Amino acid sequence: MSSDRAGQPAQPSDLVDVAHLVTAYYATEPDPSVPEQQVAFGTSGHRGSSLDAAFNEAHILATTQAIVEYRRGQGTDGPLFVGRDTHALSEPAWVSALEVLAANDVTVLVDRADGYTPTPGVSHAILRANRGKSSGLADGIVVTPSHNPPRDGGFKYNPPHGGPADSDATGWIAARANELLRAGLAGVQRVPFARARAAAQPHDFLGDYVDDLPDVLDLAAVKDAGVRIGADPLGGASVGWWGEIADRHGIDLTVVNPLVDATWRFMTLDWDGKIRMDCSSPSAMASLIGRKDEFQIATGNDADADRHGIVTPDGGLMNPNHFLAVAIGYLFSNRPGWAPGTAVGKTLVSSSLIDRVVADLGRTLLEVPVGFKWFVPGLIDGSVGFGGEESAGASFLRRDGSVWTTDKDGILLALLAAEIQAVTGRSPSEHHASLVERFGASSYARVDAAATREEKSKLGKLSPDAVQATELAGEPITAKLTRAPGNDAPIGGLKVTTESAWFAARPSGTEDVYKIYAESFRGDDHLAQVQEEARAVVGAALGG
Repeated sequence: MSSDRAGQPAQPSDLVDVAHLVTAYYATEPDPSVPEQQVAFGTSGHRGSSLDAAFNEAHILATTQAIVEYRRGQGTDGPLFVGRDTHALSEPAWVSALEVLAANDVTVLVDRADGYTPTPGVSHAILRANRGKSSGLADGIVVTPSHNPPRDGGFKYNPPHGGPADSDATGWIAARANELLRAGLAGVQRVPFARARAAAQPHDFLGDYVDDLPDVLDLAAVKDAGVRIGADPLGGASVGWWGEIADRHGIDLTVVNPLVDATWRFMTLDWDGKIRMDCSSPSAMASLIGRKDEFQIATGNDADADRHGIVTPDGGLMNPNHFLAVAIGYLFSNRPGWAPGTAVGKTLVSSSLIDRVVADLGRTLLEVPVGFKWFVPGLIDGSVGFGGEESAGASFLRRDGSVWTTDKDGILLALLAAEIQAVTGRSPSEHHASLVERFGASSYARVDAAATREEKSKLGKLSPDAVQATELAGEPITAKLTRAPGNDAPIGGLKVTTESAWFAARPSGTEDVYKIYAESFRGDDHLAQVQEEARAVVGAALGG
């Protein structure tokens, strides 16, 4: 249910009590017998709030010890990069992690100024450290709940490939962490923070990343064209990085909001009335959208800068699917250093406009389940030039066709929007309008439908045979998928396609609902029909 205050400035009553939040991190003891108070890794690590006994000191001590044991079992014995974002719980968790890592004699690299480190900065550092190596490999931890509200904390592990850990790794880490919690942390090694901080080595995440940008983007074109850029870090980890990008590369870039405040009091409220740093949300981005005429390209990032939001004077905030399609069309026409066989990766709930653009380019489409981890192998070996998610996360190769980052990179995609403007003289939204003229306009939406825990479990294990329907919204069904076409991995749900529409249904990991993603190239009314029939198709498949 949307809030009537969506897009309005936050009020004092909306703000979290930071002192209470941090006190709860140390004072609240989670009960490991309660599922909601256990360590649980989703697609982007363990998340929760100290106020709910879901993200407390015990969780981070146990999880860090589990990561130490996991990396040891994998033979990973190089340095470990640790970054954090601006959430109030990130620094306490960063402290706890360093205490455990130092006690276990892990070589730790932290920001040389104890500053904030975006997720792509950690991925870039891991890959840079591991280039040409087969032993002594580095890995990393990022302390962030991404775009989640200010009351939340998050903790994720990136192995030596630099991208998000796969479910084998996170499953092992979570199981071991919960074992340590049940044992009252017996088995967790720890030293005082003063010793741990003294043992940590300084690393210039910012300098290495920013100085490397010309290898992946044509920033000279951006400078020469004088593109006026407004960058809003939304109070997140990229706050100190944007000014350095402007200074070091001589581009006309204004940091729209240089403030960091763990309450995020400067945000406008998201669709549901919560403070959430979602740069793909028109409600959360209302302040920047209001300034769209001041810049040729305005950009936003979430708290760990792994997502991007693109605002143009003529189009406002671009739908993430629209910008992904534009980015793919531009990159595969303007990267002569990429191999002819380089494929395009997308998650299966991303727009079919991407499919049409990719087919027109004569490229291979790699359609994978939800989760950026599926793009990692292809980005590393250069076989995938671009990987993107409908939730505004993407990365792509360097200009020479080698790997840049294997985690989502919101800074990179924001700067790509400026490159597109500079090189073509047209905004990304103008490019999207041209794609619509060629390939048609689509209506796309995600809605939720109620489901019990049992129904969600059944949905995650469906076989295509469970779908008896032969038509969807007046068109013959052309495919019933429970495995991704690009890599045959289980999608944890169902996707049904027709010639001009599709829907995908996936169980929520946090609520008693399943998510229905749907798209139609026949207008909003047809989309509504697809959504309605999707509920019926899924209900019948679940035996409802």
